[in-house]
Amino acid sequence: MTVTYTPKGVCSRKMIVSAENGVITEARIIGGCSGNTQGISRLVEGMKVADAISRLEGIECGMKHTSCPDQLSVALKQLLHT
Repeated sequence: MTVTYTPKGVCSRKMIVSAENGVITEARIIGGCSGNTQGISRLVEGMKVADAISRLEGIECGMKHTSCPDQLSVALKQLLHT
């Protein structure tokens, strides 16, 4: 199962996440801070979707009330509901 998500309120422009049997198999973040988004993607691959959501949800970036990790949690929630 794959979801393509357009993040809101952050520098990244698109997130593509895939999962099989509740485990993240791929996470690509387009735009944003390249090193950080690559790191986040590699860290969540192989992780259970629910675990990744609980770790990423609510992270803020500076004065923003969201962040690329927080927006990735929104994309991952869509995976759970498709």
